[in-house]
Amino acid sequence: MSALQVYVEGIGLWSATLADFASLKAQERGETVVPPPSRPAATTLPANERRRAPESVLLAVEVAGQAVAMSGLAAAELPCVFSSAYGDQLISDYMCTTLAHAPTELSPTRFHNSVHNAPAGYWTIATGCHAPSSAITAGHASFGAGLLEAATLCATEHQPVLLVCSDIAGHGPLGEMSGTHTSFGCALVLSPRQDERSLARLDLMLEPHAGSMLHPAPRTGAWQEANPMASAAWPLMQNLARGDGECTVAAAETLALRIVMETAA
Repeated sequence: MSALQVYVEGIGLWSATLADFASLKAQERGETVVPPPSRPAATTLPANERRRAPESVLLAVEVAGQAVAMSGLAAAELPCVFSSAYGDQLISDYMCTTLAHAPTELSPTRFHNSVHNAPAGYWTIATGCHAPSSAITAGHASFGAGLLEAATLCATEHQPVLLVCSDIAGHGPLGEMSGTHTSFGCALVLSPRQDERSLARLDLMLEPHAGSMLHPAPRTGAWQEANPMASAAWPLMQNLARGDGECTVAAAETLALRIVMETAA
C-alpha cells in the first residue's frame, strides 16, 4: 500500500512514572521527573463523574484531554478512536468472581462500566462530542490497529481525529493471563494536513509479518514491558519526544505498521 501521511497536533501520556508528554521529554533530556498522583486527574469529567468513574475511564479521559488541549482543537468536533487490549480488567475480574460465587450481588453500575466503549462514552458525553466514535481491540496489536484506524479515518474524511490508547493493570487470574501489571495511556490528535500546530509528520506503511511481533519480547526489566499497550506505543512516544526516528508495530495477526516520523517543518 502507499504510505498514509498524517500530522500530529497533540500528544497525551500518562503512566505511574510520567504525568504527561512534557515529563517524557524531560526524562529523555536526562532530567529528574516527579511521578504523577496514583490516579489520573481526568479534569475533563465533571467532579461527580470523576468520583464514580473507574480507573480505565479516568486514564483514557486524562490522556485524551491532554492531547486535545495541546492541539488547540475543539473536542466536541473531533471524531475519536479508543483502543484497549483488555478493557477494564478490574471490573472484568470482579464480575467473573461475583458470578461464580454470588451472581445476584452483581452491581449494575459496575456492569455498566465494564463495556469496552465505556471510556468513549464518558468522553463524548463530557465534551458534548457528536462526531463518530469507535472502540476497538486487537490484543497485543491494539496500539497499531488503533493508529491505523485513526490515520485511515483522518485521511479519508479529511479532518482531524483523536486516537486514545490505554490499558490499566490487571488483577487476579485475568491479570496474570494478560501480563498487564501497570497502567499506561497515550493519545494523539492526528490531522490530514500540516499547519502551524503540527508537531511531527508520520508516514505509515503496512507490511506483512509472521506473527512474531505479537509475542512478548524477552524481559529487560523496563516498566513498559509490564503493559502490552506501553510496550507497543513506547518506541513511537520516544521518537516523538526526540524529534525523529522510525519504528514498526503490530497492527494485526499478520500485518505490521512501519512508522517513519519527521519533525514538521
